[in-house]
Amino acid sequence: MKERPSFPARMPASVPVKKAKVGPVPNLPQGLGMDSSAVRRRMVEKLTAQGLGDSLVQQAMGAVERHRFVDSGLVNQAYEDTSLPIGLGQTISKPSVVARMIELLRKGVDGRMGRVLEIGTGCGYQAAVLSQLATEVYSIERLRGLHDKARENLRPFRLATVHLLFGDGMLGYPAGAPYAAIIAAAGGEAIPQAWIDQLAVGGRLIAPVLGKAGAAGAKGGAANGQSLVVVDKTLQGVRQTVLEAVHFVPLKSGVA
Repeated sequence: MKERPSFPARMPASVPVKKAKVGPVPNLPQGLGMDSSAVRRRMVEKLTAQGLGDSLVQQAMGAVERHRFVDSGLVNQAYEDTSLPIGLGQTISKPSVVARMIELLRKGVDGRMGRVLEIGTGCGYQAAVLSQLATEVYSIERLRGLHDKARENLRPFRLATVHLLFGDGMLGYPAGAPYAAIIAAAGGEAIPQAWIDQLAVGGRLIAPVLGKAGAAGAKGGAANGQSLVVVDKTLQGVRQTVLEAVHFVPLKSGVA
């Protein structure tokens, strides 16, 4: 456990958010090369060897074709445990980081999670994985170029339960609240109060946090960098747990 950071005051009213639906999950191809289920199975076997124990997360990681979310020149690295550039200074997270965060998000949940809010759609990969594990996914991206890229990447999957939003992720998405879970793919100095407000009682939030808010006393915490922070919202209040050091892109406000 760590000392809680002081959360900032409620954020100002949101800028307009544009919403795009991504349509039923098709049968995923079982072909050759990168389309082969064997490639994804080997990735999952490696993740399991590293400690991934949630069978539903294992299934979700094995179902979603990561190579469809990276640039063509990087396809051969799609199933390596590495982050890759996706443009505009952003990256697709390592498979091990995606699996770790989602497994933490699901802790104590039997079956599917309820409605999930993702902060930072990026290329859409994590939203696709979450779609296998949640009843509904709202994913918000502040960069127009990435929002459009994610929409194109996700269109072939026809995911009716995934809603892509263009807007300021620091403000969350009040229209979809309350959320059973919130997951962020960018790290700031503190967790925005808007996210806490939009989290349901009994819900869990996971995000990277910068500096002292995610450092002192936490095993593996990074004093001058980011640490993974889990927030549980209960009837008694908000409980925060600081975990290992991580490295994510900075959390920023506004849209671009």
